[in-house]
Amino acid sequence: MNIHFISIGGSVMHQLAIALKRKGYQITGSDDEIFEPAKSNLEKEGLLPSVIGWFPERITGALDAVLLGMHAKADNPELIKAKELGLPIYSFPEYIYKESQNKTRVAVGGSHGKTTTTAMLMHVLKNAGKSFDYLVGARLEGFNQSVDITDAPIIVCEADEYPASAIERRPKFHFLFPHIAILTGIAWDHINVFPTFDNYLEQFRIFINKIEPEGYLIYNEGDQTLKDLVASIGRKDIHYYPYSVPSYTISNGETRVCIEGEETALKVFGNHNLLNMHAAWLVCKQLGISAKAFVHAIGSFTGAAKRLELLSKNNTTTVYRDFAHAPSKVKATIDAVKEQFPDRKLVALLELHTYSSLNEQFMTEYKDVLNVAEEAAVYYSKHALELKRMPELKKEMVKAGFGKENLQVLNQKQELEQWLAERQFDNSVVLLMSSGNYDGMDVEAFAKHITKVGG
Repeated sequence: MNIHFISIGGSVMHQLAIALKRKGYQITGSDDEIFEPAKSNLEKEGLLPSVIGWFPERITGALDAVLLGMHAKADNPELIKAKELGLPIYSFPEYIYKESQNKTRVAVGGSHGKTTTTAMLMHVLKNAGKSFDYLVGARLEGFNQSVDITDAPIIVCEADEYPASAIERRPKFHFLFPHIAILTGIAWDHINVFPTFDNYLEQFRIFINKIEPEGYLIYNEGDQTLKDLVASIGRKDIHYYPYSVPSYTISNGETRVCIEGEETALKVFGNHNLLNMHAAWLVCKQLGISAKAFVHAIGSFTGAAKRLELLSKNNTTTVYRDFAHAPSKVKATIDAVKEQFPDRKLVALLELHTYSSLNEQFMTEYKDVLNVAEEAAVYYSKHALELKRMPELKKEMVKAGFGKENLQVLNQKQELEQWLAERQFDNSVVLLMSSGNYDGMDVEAFAKHITKVGG
């Protein structure tokens, strides 16, 4: 196969390019900007474009396929040339399906928990000695890449609902046609793409209808919206497996879980992680893994990057970082920490960074999500609003939306630094939630500083 990547420098695209090169394909690519770590990764594999930019002359009839990244625009000159030549043009998920038509396809969808559930599956499959390909949205311990395509009989895919490419606006998860599908829950997100909840919900209906006949739908029965959707589908040619929080105990900050009589201590915690784990178990069961093997493996799972990631701790203070930004994710994360450490003060800092979270009309979706935190602040950067070409977001609208009386709302970095400097962190759990970087704040240095001072 001779394949050209338009936008080869994308975080996932460049890893697919590397995987296909290692599989023996001839790979070329272009991009108008390539940042680290993609730049170094491509360079090591001999795939870094010699010149940055778009070159339509690279698009010839000798190509078997052109892969179009999310960052490429519809007027990209290489894309235009590929269309003129009538070449096969694929979005990322369309090509993943092309490479996996003879595999057992597992797709993990839902508004939250996709990355962690996918990571749990990968961790267990690897420990069980199963050969499999994968696609996941984070760097995972024990895996060199976030994408791998080989001749393995199974592929595990994190399946999100964001558009596939600049010319294919349908969600990525509509192109995977799974034999085994997970849906973790439905909570309205990506309002710049799905302007109404009904429009968002419809994408999940379509996904369920794309499960292969005699396939499996594993779904969170505790999510009423999802439960109602599943009940309305009416497909009788697939198997349904609802799941819930499995049996567990918490003692001295340690969570223990029991699956079909097999018990283990976990390195992760929280009901959302227990739900993710139960979903992963039901998939593994279909793939022939025993409860004993699953429990043995899951006990050593430490989590995906930035998902309740322990940054630093001492005897009195523990600091976690989490990717949570959508309302349902924030509530799940904060509730998990409070349950795990009921006798400690919870200090929560949430950064609003995405298009949805910075939208005034969306703010009421955050009502009460921070209520269990004794001290909480919400930070957003005026610069982030400018970059997204969004209107001013007034502090009082943010506070009203969250509905928490003592909430601090900050929109300048100096205010953020002052709020943190004024806090007392003894006997506390500090939870830093963001899909951004707090305007460049070094959160790891901050975590080490307060645990050193407090210890």
